[in-house]
Amino acid sequence: MGAKFYSNGKLLLSGEYLVLDGAKALSIPTRYGQSMIVEPSEPGIIQWKSIDHNGIIWFETTIRISDLNVSEKIIKTPNAITETLLKILQEAKKLNSKFLDDPCGWNVTTNLNFPQNWGLGSSSTLINNVAQWANVNAFKLLETSFGGSGYDIAAAQNNTPILYTLKDRQSITESVAINWGFKDELFFIHLNQKQNSKEGIAQYRKTKVSLLELNKISTITSSLVDCKTLTVFEKLLETHENIISEILKTPTIKTLLFPEYRRSIKSLGAWGGDFIMVTASQKDLQYFKNKGYQTIIPFAEMTL
Repeated sequence: MGAKFYSNGKLLLSGEYLVLDGAKALSIPTRYGQSMIVEPSEPGIIQWKSIDHNGIIWFETTIRISDLNVSEKIIKTPNAITETLLKILQEAKKLNSKFLDDPCGWNVTTNLNFPQNWGLGSSSTLINNVAQWANVNAFKLLETSFGGSGYDIAAAQNNTPILYTLKDRQSITESVAINWGFKDELFFIHLNQKQNSKEGIAQYRKTKVSLLELNKISTITSSLVDCKTLTVFEKLLETHENIISEILKTPTIKTLLFPEYRRSIKSLGAWGGDFIMVTASQKDLQYFKNKGYQTIIPFAEMTL
C-alpha cells in the first residue's frame, strides 16, 4: 500500500540561536510545506525523486535498501545530496529496525510548494515526512542526522503558532493563539539569498550567553504573544534584535541593509538571509521594492 505524508514549513519569529540554550521561542507553521508520496515498487531498491515548486525534478537517485544496514558505516557517494539522504534513512532505520525490513521496494516522490531558497524548511519537512514513514520520533531523527533545536520539527507537526523550549534535550511545545489586531501591517520579505543555518549555529556556538540574556529573550517571546498594540510590538522586536546583535557581535539587518527605514525589521532564523519580518503600510513597502526586494508576503498569506 502506498502512503502520503505532509509537513508544514516554518518561520522563527523570536528566540533565534538562543533557543538552542533553552530560551523560549515563538514559531509559526507556514501555508507552504512539503509532501512525500511513497508507493511500492521494484524489490530491494528505493527510486527517489524530488520535485520543486515549479514541478521540475531537481534531484533523482536510486538507493539499494541493503546499503542501509545499520551495521555499516556512513556510505560515501560522489553526490552530497544522496549522501545526506542515505544518512537520514540510515538513522531512521536505527530508530526502527523494522523500517524497510521487507522485500518490497519503493518509489518515493517529494514535492516542495515553495522555492528552495526561501528557507522555510526543506530539510525539516523532509525529516518529519521520513519520520512519519518510518514510524519514528522526528525529534530524535533530527538529532542524529542534521542536529538543531527542533523548533522546525515542532512547526512541521502543528497547525497553530507554538511556543517552543528545549529543556534537558527534551522538546516542549505549547500551541498558542496570536490575536494581533495589526497583522495587516506585518509582512515577510525575502532577502534574495539563503542563509546556511549550520554555519550560523557554528558561529553562535563561539559566543557566551548569560542566563540573563536567555531570560530576556524568553520574556520578549511571551510578551510578543500577548501584545495588544503595534507600538509595543515594534519596541519588542527592536529590543530583541539589539540583544541578538550584541551576542553575535553582528550589526542588525536594519543597520546593514535598511538604515533609512523608519519602522521595525526583525531577522528570522539564521541572520543574513531568508526572510525578515517588517512592520509596514502598503506605501512603506515601496521602499523595499525600490531596493530590489520583490518577494513580499503578507502575514495572513504566509501563516496557516
